[in-house]
Amino acid sequence: MAEDAAETDSPFELGQIVVVAPRQSGADITTSSVNAKAIYEYGRDTLDDAARLIPGVTAGTTGNSRNERLIYVRGFDRYQVPLSIDGIRVYLPADGRLDYGRFLTPDIAEIQVAKGYVSVLNGPGAMGGALNLVTRKPGSALDLEGRFSLNLDNDADYAGYTGFASIGTRHDMWYAQASYARNFTDHWSLSNDFKPTANEDGGERDLSRTEDWRVNAKVGFTPNDTDEYAISFTRQEGSKLAPIHVSDTTGLRYWTWPWWDLQNIYFLSTTRLDDIATLKTRIYYNTFKNSLDSFDDKTRTAQTRGSSFNSAYSDRAYGGSVQLDLRPSEAERLSIAFHYRNDRHREYQESFAPSHFVEPWQTDEEETYSAAIENAYKLSPQLEFIVGASFDWRQLRRAEDYANNAFLYYRRRNGDAWNAQGQLLWTPDQDTSLHASVSSRARFPTIFERFSTRFGGAVSSPDLAAERATQFELGGAHQFGPLHVEASGWYARVSDAIIAFPFIYTTCTPAGVCTDNAVTQSRNLGKGDYYGAELSFTAEVAEGFSLGGNYGWVHRKLKDPSNAAFRPTGVPEHSGFLWANWSPLPALHIVPNVEVTSDRWTVNTAGTRYYKIGSYVLANLRADFDVTPWATLGIGGRNLLDKNYMTVDGYPEAGRTLFVSLRLKN
Repeated sequence: MAEDAAETDSPFELGQIVVVAPRQSGADITTSSVNAKAIYEYGRDTLDDAARLIPGVTAGTTGNSRNERLIYVRGFDRYQVPLSIDGIRVYLPADGRLDYGRFLTPDIAEIQVAKGYVSVLNGPGAMGGALNLVTRKPGSALDLEGRFSLNLDNDADYAGYTGFASIGTRHDMWYAQASYARNFTDHWSLSNDFKPTANEDGGERDLSRTEDWRVNAKVGFTPNDTDEYAISFTRQEGSKLAPIHVSDTTGLRYWTWPWWDLQNIYFLSTTRLDDIATLKTRIYYNTFKNSLDSFDDKTRTAQTRGSSFNSAYSDRAYGGSVQLDLRPSEAERLSIAFHYRNDRHREYQESFAPSHFVEPWQTDEEETYSAAIENAYKLSPQLEFIVGASFDWRQLRRAEDYANNAFLYYRRRNGDAWNAQGQLLWTPDQDTSLHASVSSRARFPTIFERFSTRFGGAVSSPDLAAERATQFELGGAHQFGPLHVEASGWYARVSDAIIAFPFIYTTCTPAGVCTDNAVTQSRNLGKGDYYGAELSFTAEVAEGFSLGGNYGWVHRKLKDPSNAAFRPTGVPEHSGFLWANWSPLPALHIVPNVEVTSDRWTVNTAGTRYYKIGSYVLANLRADFDVTPWATLGIGGRNLLDKNYMTVDGYPEAGRTLFVSLRLKN
């Protein structure tokens, strides 16, 4: 593989977020990031797959008919860990149900993950951490790259493809970049050890087809060494089917998404005002549209039952942020930031039974604000102390639903929350760094959590307040000659966690006939303790041969006062990743790697039985050969031992997959 060329993949600095934990410079996988080189070498073409290379980050499915890929950061989920692209948050105001499998990575220069301690300057909502996709920036006057990968299933039959093309140019005072990425999955195959059921006969997984593409373009102006201005455009479109539970006999949902589309246009800048002041701005306009269509059966040809419908979302958001950095001395930095966002969500549903009916559009609108201040002070050349605080508030402008042929207008209730944090960084010598931090962050509930009726099974909760996590961390890193080691231990106290509390809700008619209904309501009644540790290492064993790996331990105790049997699901207690990087010849590059996880809690579809599932060891391999300095052929595969495993009840994962690829890069 042409390593020198791969290392020219430049991250878009304006799009990076504040990650204050020490980072190993030049590494492909660190405790807080993974770069384009690692994404390519380990064949991680979607965000959920790439992010789990980082210790403490795990991925899985929801285990239901939505076919959504999830990411957990130290056990915190997608509601508690916001996602951004170039620092601009991607947020679905209705329900927050981001599907990380829809976000492609071939055009990404770096994935940043802030764990536990997330700077208040980044904006509101980072209760458990933050994810940020940093797009590419050209590194030369002509920066070209193209890739194509043919994907094969367990029987070496055609299963889909992945393609990517990028062109960019960089000059003294300006640059431009454009890229296109596409991923098509015709199907994926189950392990040969999977035992067929009435719902799934094995081999090609039924209803596993997906299709996604993304374009990204940016133009930047760099008038001097300190200032930069850029406008960027990103659009991605996706569609997907959804495999069904392999063993359930009732309640099966035949859901598809004919479109799942995001579009962002944003302006980013940094301007040095004088010797001590720098101004940074972000302005954006985002849209999200999707459709969830439900059918009578797996053929997806009829919609005649009460369970069949078409449900559409149409969301838009606009806003921005401004940050002023002051450096009154070499030892001090004072930063002040303000964030504003306006979200509008619109939805309707088309029903087919007992008669055809299309609801009118229903609208929710909300504004979110955050004011933050952070001060960093060097107590000595080796010791730095950072302290920050912010205040977030939210104003609900409109919240409506449609039921019984009439609009329903929910009671509007605003909310606010404070955040505070501090961190101590100590670098006693050039080979050693230590850090200690404490952070308390809140997360506002979504519209879904406050107002969704869950198909008649819930009542609204307009007074629902923010969740909170208070986190402590102690860690460090040291360079032992060719061996680099990092370790950390952490603890998080979760309070006011949102749970679905069951109770009996009585409704009465004007004639005085009353009915008791078993429903749930979102309430701030949960609490718990998360704690764990992380360890990672890299070692240059010899010229052309290196080793590395990481390990994450996550233990979660979360109490639901309404359900003594409840267990937090989806996250393995132990996870690890080991790799070797070997070049026996200058033109040959071999990367074997192994993923290991312990089992994790899951729950059956009815929610009545919690049990553990999903430990696995996956063997993977990639081999690249440089045919010329600009052309590389690759072959490899994932889960080469064809492990049959599930990470959630009723939804087995893919068996062995193979690929053949070609990469062209100047």
